[in-house]
Amino acid sequence: MVEVVLPGETDFDAWRTSARRLRLAGIEPARVQWRVGEGSGALFDGQVADAPPGQPFTAPRAFLDLAGEVLLHRSAHRLDLLYRLLWRLREEPRLVEIVTDPEVAEAQRMAKSVRQAIHKMHAFVRFRRVEGEAEETYVAWFEPPHRVALASADYFVRRMANLRFSILTPDVAVHWDGQALTSSPPIANAAPADDRLEDLWRAYYSAVFNPARLNPKAMTQHMARRYWRNLPEATLIQGLVGQARERTHAMVQADPTKPAPRAARIARQRSAVPALDPAAEPDTLTELAAAVNACRRCDLWRDATQGVPGEGPRQARLMLVGEQPGDQEDLAGHPFVGPAGAILDRALAEAGAPREDFYVTNAVKHFKHELRGKRRLHKTPNAGEVSACRWWLDHERRLVKPKVIVALGATAAKAVLGRPVSVIRERGEAGLTPNGERAFVTVHPSYLLRLPDEAAKAAAYTHFVRDLRAAYALSLAA
Repeated sequence: MVEVVLPGETDFDAWRTSARRLRLAGIEPARVQWRVGEGSGALFDGQVADAPPGQPFTAPRAFLDLAGEVLLHRSAHRLDLLYRLLWRLREEPRLVEIVTDPEVAEAQRMAKSVRQAIHKMHAFVRFRRVEGEAEETYVAWFEPPHRVALASADYFVRRMANLRFSILTPDVAVHWDGQALTSSPPIANAAPADDRLEDLWRAYYSAVFNPARLNPKAMTQHMARRYWRNLPEATLIQGLVGQARERTHAMVQADPTKPAPRAARIARQRSAVPALDPAAEPDTLTELAAAVNACRRCDLWRDATQGVPGEGPRQARLMLVGEQPGDQEDLAGHPFVGPAGAILDRALAEAGAPREDFYVTNAVKHFKHELRGKRRLHKTPNAGEVSACRWWLDHERRLVKPKVIVALGATAAKAVLGRPVSVIRERGEAGLTPNGERAFVTVHPSYLLRLPDEAAKAAAYTHFVRDLRAAYALSLAA
């Protein structure tokens, strides 16, 4: 029997080194005894011979990832299980893909349980401020079902990067000082019993608790009772659940609430919109702008506040075409007035191309979005919506008669050129449109807002300014 002593319960590198040497030396799983703690570690005292030459063995990445998760499980036999799997991998290199294998299935169940424990730790750790510290410092006590404190720590660092905090668990204490993440042996629950923010948190929890959607079984599945003793809101749960039936009945019997001001404004705007003759062609930009709001060529009007027509001089030599209105454009009724519009205005100014000389519009005239809570998040228009709205863009081109059209992004380029366009491959002058205008393709300014790297964002912005300068010069020469 070979005894292997690991220095820590979650020391994956030590387990991997030991297991690899055992496997190369041909030590069968039945002859290995794993334990954690202090000891001589017989693996390194001459009881295991070096592997014979010419017998390399490499475990697949999928197994190593699985082993890293299983090692965090509290099962006493997880180390034996992992070594049995490793032993079989030489003859069965794709073993971890056989989910019906009993040992693989057991390891996968352990890994899933560990991932769930990480998720629960992210959700249910509650920090309390330590009073009297020179720097703002928070401490939390948590009892995870598995040894996942270190695996969960990066999540809290990302969310609380500018604060000092410690997470105390029965296994390990994790500390962030604003610069480095460290760990120490477990510390008894030294977290404050309460802090001044918890009354606000409990008030918020009570306010958002919806008795009509209460499902006690589902609630306890997602927020198991063992976590309640560390959750400040847990003191409210029994009372809220007990009042749920009565509160739901009161909600059903209550008089309807008045619609929100924005909803009422949308209803008034829509009721005032005249019927649109689908065959009528606008003779002026003013007529076109009034008719856009009555457009029913696709279903986007149903969720938008209003249609957003283009704006600019009738005889503009250059037309800028974006994708669609955003949230702020939808509310204001004007194109490019939100964050992307601010980028566009700044870039035009640096390019020496005054916006007031251009006609600015979008390929789609209504804001397409999806609701996330109270936020309306942009959704890209599909081919049918772009095609339906091309009727308006064609009339804008007919009335303005631009010499050059700048397509901002792939959706706009498809509407202008009538075909799918790769902005990366066709950026710059893209030839003539089917109507005879000169087309120029570049990125949409919202693309610059999405770039996470500041250096990349600065380079992309410089390129965007260069594109606008070239398009403006092209319009003056046309």
